[in-house]
Amino acid sequence: MLDQQAATVHIHRRAMLRHEAQATVTCESLEVETTGAPEFHDITSDIVAIVADSGVTFGNVTVFSSHTTAAIRINENEPLLLRDLARTLRQIAPSDAYYEHNDFGRRTVNMNEDECANGHAHCQHLFLASSETIPVIDGKPAIGTYQRVFLIELDHPRVRKVLVTVVGC
Repeated sequence: MLDQQAATVHIHRRAMLRHEAQATVTCESLEVETTGAPEFHDITSDIVAIVADSGVTFGNVTVFSSHTTAAIRINENEPLLLRDLARTLRQIAPSDAYYEHNDFGRRTVNMNEDECANGHAHCQHLFLASSETIPVIDGKPAIGTYQRVFLIELDHPRVRKVLVTVVGC
C-alpha cells in the first residue's frame, strides 16, 4: 500500500469585487442556422457583445441550448482539433448504429410527424452539455486565450436557439 500525503500548496486569493450593488439581469436569444452534423459554431463574439451591451461589470453569463441534440461547450477553435472532436463524437455514437430511439414501430413517446432517426445525436449529447457558465470580470467573459464558446450541432440542419443570460452588477 502506498503511503500518500496531501501536497502543501500555496494558494493566493485576490478579491475581484467587494461591494453591494444592484443586480442586473439580461437575457437574449441567438438563432444559429446549422448545415450538418457534427458541426461546431463559434458564438463567442455574440456572447462578448451581449455581455458588453448588458452593462454588467462583474457576474456570470450562462449560455444555454434549448435542444437535446445541440450542445454548448468551451474549447479551442483550431480547425484540425475541430475535425478531431467531430471524429470522436462519430466514434462515440455512430449514426449508422442501432438505437431503440429510432425504432418508430415501437417508440410511442415524444413523436412528431417529421421525426427523424437521431438516437446517435442524443447519445453524443450525453457526453457534452446543454450550457456553460462563464465568469464576467471587468465587463468581459473571463475566457482563456484560446477558449471559444461553441454551439455543437449533433443532428440534422436547422435553426437552433441559444439563450444567453447575463447576471451581475
